[in-house]
Amino acid sequence: MKTRILVIASMIVAFAAPAHAQLRDGRENPLTAARDLYASARYDEALAVLNGLPSDAVASDRKSIEQYRSLCLLALGRGSEAESAIAAVVTADPMFMPGEADASPRVRLAFSEVRQRLLPQIATTRYAAAKAAYDRKEYSSAETQFRNLLMILEDPQMGGRLPDLRTLASGFVDLASAAAAPPPEPKKAEAAPVVPPAPTAPVLPREPKIWTAEDAGIVPPVVLRQDVPRVPSTISSQARERGLLDIVIDEQGRVINLVLRLPIHPMYDPQLLAAAKEWRYKPAMVDGTPVKFRKMIQVTVDKR
Repeated sequence: MKTRILVIASMIVAFAAPAHAQLRDGRENPLTAARDLYASARYDEALAVLNGLPSDAVASDRKSIEQYRSLCLLALGRGSEAESAIAAVVTADPMFMPGEADASPRVRLAFSEVRQRLLPQIATTRYAAAKAAYDRKEYSSAETQFRNLLMILEDPQMGGRLPDLRTLASGFVDLASAAAAPPPEPKKAEAAPVVPPAPTAPVLPREPKIWTAEDAGIVPPVVLRQDVPRVPSTISSQARERGLLDIVIDEQGRVINLVLRLPIHPMYDPQLLAAAKEWRYKPAMVDGTPVKFRKMIQVTVDKR
């Protein structure tokens, strides 16, 4: 039993984030006190100190607190409560997993089981937050959030779950990255020779505005024909199930511009683009007047 206590005590020193020994007023840091109590196998006392810490601790301290809490609860045989503490750590940092040198097999197994159960729910929540940032046109933040989401979705413990969410996240990474790119710097004007003024040119009419669903007062277009070709059986196993099209619909309901933001397969994409040019809509309206409209369309293909 003594050997086991010493092993667990050594593990906790490496496992948790380092903490300062004293606060600025000279008092001992409660997190350090909890660590020392745990190292002395005084698990109930360590747990009491941790439970007395403020709930508004900074993120780094909060993760350390929940790590200590889970270890104390595991040492006391309170498995279900330990799972709740581990869940708090995983929710705060989904990519965290104690290494072999930091934790015993028992602790690593507990973390692994909780991560495997929670990652799909965390991924769904993170997607909603990233999409909300994109909709608010916070493109740089949205790109970072979508890239972090892809790391979660590609984690081995996801086991390939939520493939559709991965497709959407990949497409939004490209869109957010393009939208967040800074505009090119204007070229420095060179001194031009003095020339007599040219005759006044007629003022050309400005290009009509292209509206989006975010504009006030817009009535979006209505689909009249939007057929998607079937994926040939010869490439169905290599093709993605979904793609992402960026199209512009004119005042007559015709598709006048389109960009494939998320391709499906090199041999299938030209067929999809050709079909999209024939799509027809009841045009978008503003105050009863037809207007140009840009929309993003997620394309789901038939592989049968």
